[in-house]
Amino acid sequence: MGASGLGVLMDEGLSFDINDENSEVAKVEENDSHEWKVTVERSIALMDNVLRNVTTLEAGISEFEDTVFASVADDPEISSRGADEREIARPAKLARRLQDILQIHVPNHVTESQKLVSKYGRPSRLIRYWLPAGILVLSSTTILRILVNKKAEIIEWIRDFGTTVRDFWFNWIVEPTMKVIGTIRHDKDSAIAIMSKESLKGDRDSLERMVVDFAIDNPQSTNSGTGSLSEAQIAEIRAKVAEGDLTPVLRAYEKDLRKPFIGTVRGDLVRTLLIQVQKTKVDVQVALSGIDSLLKSQELVFGFVGLTPGVLVCFAAFRYLGSVFGSRKGLRQGRKAGQTVRVLRNIDRILTLAAPTQNGVLSYKDHGLLLCEVHVLRQRAHKLFPGDIQREFLEDVSDLCNINTGIQQQLKVLDRIRWGYSKWLR
Repeated sequence: MGASGLGVLMDEGLSFDINDENSEVAKVEENDSHEWKVTVERSIALMDNVLRNVTTLEAGISEFEDTVFASVADDPEISSRGADEREIARPAKLARRLQDILQIHVPNHVTESQKLVSKYGRPSRLIRYWLPAGILVLSSTTILRILVNKKAEIIEWIRDFGTTVRDFWFNWIVEPTMKVIGTIRHDKDSAIAIMSKESLKGDRDSLERMVVDFAIDNPQSTNSGTGSLSEAQIAEIRAKVAEGDLTPVLRAYEKDLRKPFIGTVRGDLVRTLLIQVQKTKVDVQVALSGIDSLLKSQELVFGFVGLTPGVLVCFAAFRYLGSVFGSRKGLRQGRKAGQTVRVLRNIDRILTLAAPTQNGVLSYKDHGLLLCEVHVLRQRAHKLFPGDIQREFLEDVSDLCNINTGIQQQLKVLDRIRWGYSKWLR
């Protein structure tokens, strides 16, 4: 009923027949002067009768429209063409009638509408929540008893939760972050290492001394005869040891293997074995040194890998808390878009199911329903679209409200709104 009344007011109220042809202006100037006065009087009478009858639910929509138009046609305050246009009391009567509409009929209409909403609309909160509220009241003593009995455990749970959060923050966020910062600054304490820096150097020097001493004690193993080694030969042996060449030791080892008992008694076999053990140790440390260099080159990567789990957990926690206690802008934006899509669906349903009049336009009821949905759509636009897009959207909405173009054209405008603003309606 309200939609039909709104459609009647929008279609029939203040409906002026404007003639733009200059040749006709002089002929109908006097007649037009009377026409617009009658239009104003008729519009005021239309508002008065619509407000009087719109909340009457006993009659149907057709009866409501017939009653309104019949009351307007029989309204005694609408001047006829033969009336004296110089009647001074006419504007005063219209002003008093407008005051009555604003001061009496509009407040009465609001009151009656609120009564209808309270009677047929959504129930009050007391009716909606009386059952859970009653259950809560009846079980309040039991809940209070449980809380009192479990007070110590609840406090302990809260304390443990706080300790867990604090330890997680310092052990998985603060410390890894400090390590990453130290790595960027090349702090000595932040270096990743499998072995100490001086370990390989000491083992190499020890191996070099072992081989040189063995070569000095056994000059025949170097193919230099039985005489003592010169400084040049010793330097050459040291250079070969640095490259991993233990030829003097291996020659003596091969020789002693022919007579292992004698070599063991003399001690040369055991000595060569110990030198080879030291060589194996140096080789292992060289391999570890390579791995150590690789770790140092990727030290920053390992730091971020250690920091990633804590950051992900914190991000998920803050995201969840932000969605629960924060502004929830993204969720609200999605909800607004969904509500706007529902409004567009309602408009599409109105236009699709509308029964057009003989002129191919919407009926009063359908026009009123369309205006109500468009009003909601305009309100959504202020919160959903940016400034420039909002202006374009309102232009399309204005085209959608123009019933003179016909229902098919309005459906095309609705399709344009759907694909033109789909980015913001997802």
